[in-house]
Amino acid sequence: MSTVVDPVLRVRDLTIRTRSVELLRGVDLTIGRGERVGLIGESGSGKSITSLAIMGLLPDNVQATGSVRLGERELLGTPERELARVRGRDVAMVFQEPMTALNPTMRIGDQVAEAMLIHHTQPSRAAAADRAIELLEAVRLPDPKALVRAYPHQLSGGQRQRVVLAIALANDPALLICDEPTTALDVTVQQLVLDLLVRGVEERDAAMLFITHDLAVVANVCEQVAVMYGGRIVEAGPVNEVFRRPRHRYTQGLLAASDLAVDPHSGQLRAIAGSVPAAGRFPEGCVFRSRCWKATDQCRAEPPWTGAPHGPGYACWHPAQSEVIT
Repeated sequence: MSTVVDPVLRVRDLTIRTRSVELLRGVDLTIGRGERVGLIGESGSGKSITSLAIMGLLPDNVQATGSVRLGERELLGTPERELARVRGRDVAMVFQEPMTALNPTMRIGDQVAEAMLIHHTQPSRAAAADRAIELLEAVRLPDPKALVRAYPHQLSGGQRQRVVLAIALANDPALLICDEPTTALDVTVQQLVLDLLVRGVEERDAAMLFITHDLAVVANVCEQVAVMYGGRIVEAGPVNEVFRRPRHRYTQGLLAASDLAVDPHSGQLRAIAGSVPAAGRFPEGCVFRSRCWKATDQCRAEPPWTGAPHGPGYACWHPAQSEVIT
């Protein structure tokens, strides 16, 4: 990540365990005001549980250590009552599936207004209702004055996702976390939602953590990127630098398997051999070595972080040298 003087979010040495399994180890993330950071990796790499730890939504049987600071406030270990005052106001989240994120028994307008009434960011129900209409209009939903009386099942998937975005932006959060927010949408609606996300955080000068497996979306939306595998950050830095010249072999494999690097001769993608091991079954040393085509005995030892502490760099004994995308 970039060097940030006054970060909105600062995660240091975040480690998450159940009684028998380590899910995350030593994760560092820094996001500054107005900065958009992508968090990428295959399913099972640890992206979503990182976001849940930041939001304070981990299950009771999971233990988290380290530090998660939002501005000057430490979130890790904060009592639930205090976290409830932070969630939805200072930090908000856009989830992947809007149908499960919305209450099917409440009208759309009430759900948008509720986010403001709970945190007392509007002086009255009438003011919150008026603001809800403004927010629905801002996310380009048709006829918002009528839409406030609709129920979620009466809206399309793309419309529901825009409602979720309106709720997330209602209290002008300092940090917006997006967990695969466009996966279930068709390409046209996906681009609209992405444009609205970027515009929403830019207007508020907010920080954004964008979690996805879609590298093309990260290239389109984010300025910085962190690559996760096996519950670790294995590479981080500016999107243009990491995508053009990845140093970690896992990053190199992800790019070669994405539509950013289609083989011009065959038109095919190159897959990474093997699959992501289950939590707790990653090899010692470099967590990627069981799938890496360059692994040696040296990789049985955990590679050091090469780069700025808590900043841009990579953890690989045999880093890639050549450009992947030209």
